[in-house]
Amino acid sequence: MTTKQSLKAETTETVMVHEHIDTVDALMAHYVAGSLPEPARVLVESHLEMKPDHRLLVRDLELLAGEALEQMPEAPVGDRKALLAAVFASTPPAEENDGATKLRVAGSFPKAIRDLVGYDVDTVPWKTKLPGFKEYSTDIDGCEVSLMWIKAGRALPAHTHKGMELTLVLDGAFNDSRGRFGPGDISVADESVDHRPIAEKDRPCIAFSVLDAPIKLTGSFRQFIGDLIG
Repeated sequence: MTTKQSLKAETTETVMVHEHIDTVDALMAHYVAGSLPEPARVLVESHLEMKPDHRLLVRDLELLAGEALEQMPEAPVGDRKALLAAVFASTPPAEENDGATKLRVAGSFPKAIRDLVGYDVDTVPWKTKLPGFKEYSTDIDGCEVSLMWIKAGRALPAHTHKGMELTLVLDGAFNDSRGRFGPGDISVADESVDHRPIAEKDRPCIAFSVLDAPIKLTGSFRQFIGDLIG
């Protein structure tokens, strides 16, 4: 989501995974397969900490992957595409309550994010990028990793993507053309998504994002000038 992403070279290669991810379920399947780079794995771990009931899906995918491996003929270990196809073609086991409880402590980032970036919500060295928009970003494992603080009611510049953008909402919420994303929700965006995220009016939105390629600004010049002056 950062404006500086639009200034990077057009030839930047996508490194998120070898196969395309366009849904949260596909993201979870890659997580189970162990094919995500570290920042994306941390994003999923943090999502599961905030929404532990979703570990049931991960457990089911692990069970299905095991069953699929037993039934598949011998194939190269790296053939993840065939494995994922077998997983999604299988019938999931009945869902059951594993008694998981919410682990996230109010006022703290999920542990996986704290361990990755070395900061918690009250120690992030924010840098103001636009009026009402602060960010901390760093490069990890070929991805740009960002923590973002968006003022209540603030709209970010309209943009699309040259690769994958994964965004986990940590606090507050934002809306775009696809709907609402609240605490623990993951937004998966690629070149098919052109959006203008807007933080809800009742409180700031704090989010964690992972990008593997530059974004591309798509708003009008007038809109961009408005974003610059707030």
